[in-house]
This record gives sequence, structure tokens and C-alpha cells, in this order.
Amino acid sequence: MRKHSEETRPMKLPDGPKTPPFLQTIEWIARPLEYLDERAQRYGDPFRVLSPHWPPILYFSNPAALQEILGSETERSERFDTSKGNLVLKPVVGEQSLTLLEGERHLRQRRLLMPPFHGERMRAYGELICAITTEVMSQCALGQPFTVRSVTQDISLKVILSTVFGLCEGARYEQLRQLLSQLVDGFASPLGSAVLFYRSLQQDLGAWSPWGRFLRRRQAIDQLLYAEIAERRAQSHTQSQSEREDILALLLAARDETGQPLSDVELRDELVTLLFAGHETTASALAWALYWIDYLPEVRDKLLVELDTLGPNAEPNAIARLPYLSAVCQETLRIYPIALNAFPRIVKRPMELMGYHLEPGTVLIASIYLAHQRPDTYPEPKQFKPERFLERQFSPYEYLPFGGGNRRCIGLAFAQFEMKLVLATMLSQWQLSLVQHQPLRPVRRGVTLAPPSSLQMVVKGKRPHLKSEQPEVSKK
Repeated sequence: MRKHSEETRPMKLPDGPKTPPFLQTIEWIARPLEYLDERAQRYGDPFRVLSPHWPPILYFSNPAALQEILGSETERSERFDTSKGNLVLKPVVGEQSLTLLEGERHLRQRRLLMPPFHGERMRAYGELICAITTEVMSQCALGQPFTVRSVTQDISLKVILSTVFGLCEGARYEQLRQLLSQLVDGFASPLGSAVLFYRSLQQDLGAWSPWGRFLRRRQAIDQLLYAEIAERRAQSHTQSQSEREDILALLLAARDETGQPLSDVELRDELVTLLFAGHETTASALAWALYWIDYLPEVRDKLLVELDTLGPNAEPNAIARLPYLSAVCQETLRIYPIALNAFPRIVKRPMELMGYHLEPGTVLIASIYLAHQRPDTYPEPKQFKPERFLERQFSPYEYLPFGGGNRRCIGLAFAQFEMKLVLATMLSQWQLSLVQHQPLRPVRRGVTLAPPSSLQMVVKGKRPHLKSEQPEVSKK
């Protein structure tokens, strides 16, 4: 084999900060956006960071590099390990979660989970989403400030419980709703986030300790989930069960190519994944969208004009097709993506990428946030401009709020559909206004980003020219 000349010889690893690894991790937890912005500005693309638990970590944002890293899992499985980098989520979602599986096991599970999130199955939930939004918003007192994320979290949690379990009321529903809210809120503080990243903090010191509280809440949630699974399995041959359209009913009926169903443990882990990811991320995205829409009056006015073209009681599918509403949602997920990075890929065998020689064990991060902040792709990237999504179409490696390749979020279509319907319902029926009209920066909530709790809005009144009647939430 011909040796590399001086001009073509692969470069050493890219440059990066020299501060101790544990300090870099603390900064990553406490100041994630500043952490990424400052390093990208100083070291360029790619750059290297140090971690107490990993070999060298390289951050990439170049679309060509992201395609190499995130492309088809079938093509990349021999080059990258895609499961070990997700272990930070293992205590929450479990070993059988789709996010932690690799190779054939991942493909099997993904095939079983795909049907509920596409086509008519997904669209059947449209009226339910609008009804839940109306129900929650009707509880907001006129003229009284409310914390935006609390309301959007309430909406998204009720939506996910209704669509996953068909639950809208009852003791089990109320217990799950409260426990799931407490579980995700437990990661809202810096210490709560740190316990996910530092294994030394994962010590059960009793119900008063962060990890102790988490373990007890997880156990309580597991008891409720396994009870629901057992009850539904017992009902699986009844007519009422066969007519159910919730996701659990579909998963209970699903069979792989050998005719095998999902086990109770697999069901539990996938249900927790859906519950945890399906409401936490959507709640934050909705809160950001409401902030930007009111913060920029020109965006609000243009969006209201578009919504009014449909009139009252618009069909959910018609709402989902509105171009400017879609662009607002896309720009919301671009400027502050809920997940900053795709899950890490660990190099299995020597390879070259962007002129660098990478040895086995090197950790590659496809940075969603930095890809969305590239001025060569998005001019004035710090500005909120929905029009950019009306002017051109971006490739899957330029715009990737749900990750990329075969490990892209399975619920992306549902999340976008829900986001549009919730925003359309809220803005069409109520006049909303920010309590404080000021710039905001995201805060960490576990492995995701969210608006700060200081983000509040107030209901000024109903929109006077619309008297829409939303359907009631069905009680199953």
C-alpha cells in the first residue's frame, strides 16, 4: 500500500481546550450553549474535548461529516458502536429501550414500533390533541400569569398518556401523570442533571437524596406500567380491546418476522421511552414556539393571518399543512434544538474523517446545535426567521432536530403534528402575551434544553372573532 505523502498524511486529532476533564464536564452541564459556542468559535470544526469517562471526544457540525457519522445504520454498523454512547439514559429507559439497542435487535424493535407513528393511525389523534389543549388552556385564569412550560408540559403529558395508553382519567392515569412530572422535574436543577452524567452521584442515600428520589419514582412508575400491561394482556381477546387505537394496543398486537411479540420488559422500556421523550421534548419545543411568536410581533401577526384562513373547527390535517405554521415550528427546533447532540458514535476500527485519522475508541459527536448555527447554511443563525424554511429545503444533515440516519427519533412525525395542532388551537382561541418581553437563554433539563421557569404568559381574553367549539376529550 502506498504511504501517505506529507501533503495527504492524515492529521492528528483536532485541537481543543486543555482544562481538566472534570471541569469541562461541569461546564458542559452548567453552560451547554456557551460551552459549544465558545469552542466552535475558538477551535473551529471539528474540535476535541476531554471527559472523565471517555477517550477523546470529537465534535462535528459539517454536513458532509454528519452524513458520514449518521448515515444508514446498516452501512455504519461495522464502523461505529451506537449503543454505548447512550448509556446515560439507561437508568431511565432501561436496557431494552430502542435507544440502547444495536444491529438486528435495534432494527427488529424499530419495525415493531413504527406503525403507530405514521399514516392514519397518527392522524386519528388530531382531534384528541386539540381537545386536550382546549381543556388545559380553559383552566388558565384570565389576566393571571402562568408558567408557560408548566402548561405545555401538562398538555403534552395528557396527550402522550391518552395516545399511548388510551387513559384520560382514573386513579392509574392520575398517578402516572404526577409521577412522570415529578420524574422529569427532578432533572431540572443542575444537581438533578449532574446525577445522569456522574456515576459517583448515583448513590441511594435515602428518599431525600436525588438518586434515591429518582429510584423510588421509577419503581412506582414501573409498578403502574406492569399492572397496565398485565391488565391489557388479560383483555387482549375481548372485542373492546381489539377496537382500541392507543399505541399500547398496537404494541401488544405487534409480532416480529418470527411471530414473537414484545416481552413485558421490552414493552415497559419502550413505554417509558415514549412517555419520557414524547412529552418532555414536545413541552419544551411548544414553550419556545410560544415565546418566539409573541416576542416577534411580525411572526405572530403573519401566523394569525394564516390560521384565520381556515376558520373555526379546522380539520387537523388542514392545520398541519399550513406552510408558515410549519416554518415556525421548524425554526423553533432549529435555533434551540431540544437535544443538542445526536447520540455518540464510537469508532470500531481505524478510519479517516475530514482529514483526521481516528483510532478505535474515539467518540464522535454529531452536534445538532452547531449544525443549526452554521452561518454558511443559516445566514444570521442567531435570528429567529421562519421564512428561511419557506425559501429553501435543507438536507437531513443540515437540519436534524430529531437526529439522523436509522437512529432518528421514531416519533418525529407525531411530535411535529402535535406541535402544530397545539399552537394552532391556543393561538386561534386565546389572546396570549408575554409577561416580560425580554431575551431568554435555554436552561438544562437532564439531557435536554428548555426555556427557563421565568418564561410566563398571560391570557388577555378569547379571540373575539372566533367561537370555535372543540370536541370533548373522550373518556376511555
